[in-house]
Amino acid sequence: MNKKNKRQSLKKRAPYSEKIENYIIDTYNMLSEKDKRLYSAVEALKLPWGGQSYVAEILNCSRTTILRGIKELKDYEILEKDRIRKHGGGRKSAIEQIKNIDEVFLKVIDDHIAGDPMNESIRWTNLSQKQISARMKKEGVEISVTVVKQLLKKHKFVKRKALKKKAIGSSNNRNEQFEKIKRLKEEYQASGNPVVSVDTKKKNL
Repeated sequence: MNKKNKRQSLKKRAPYSEKIENYIIDTYNMLSEKDKRLYSAVEALKLPWGGQSYVAEILNCSRTTILRGIKELKDYEILEKDRIRKHGGGRKSAIEQIKNIDEVFLKVIDDHIAGDPMNESIRWTNLSQKQISARMKKEGVEISVTVVKQLLKKHKFVKRKALKKKAIGSSNNRNEQFEKIKRLKEEYQASGNPVVSVDTKKKNL
């Protein structure tokens, strides 16, 4: 079968209209070489028997190109080795870009940290993510609440869970307590006196 007869035969069983074929061709021509292989493979896999020949014909590419694209789609390792952007080639996060971000973060929450007396590894802050972001901005480090969340996770701060029942001795002036502790701490340090922080809780046996 000559090329003309072959084209006519393909046209008779073509699954797409000429308009759709033109869309496929235009899209194909805008892609990189690797993406052309993958796109042609996807189009061929969508079709029944004869799909590879049909796609190769309308895209004016070889079946070898399509077969290679199919292999790359099915073999993740080959696709990874041939990726355009290597691992670690993306934009670095704010935590990696800003050199003193950890120091500033710990500084602005230093007087607003509490923990679980029964578990030293558990600690939290009474500041919201927006408050931390605003305080860091005053220190010259402007970050979003998303980055604040990442910093809290990095430094192993946990979200304080609300109790199912009302605790005895709870205070409506929790933030004022932190502020008072901060003020007293600064006064004692200024006068040369040591400051000891003790957080205790009676353990139920």
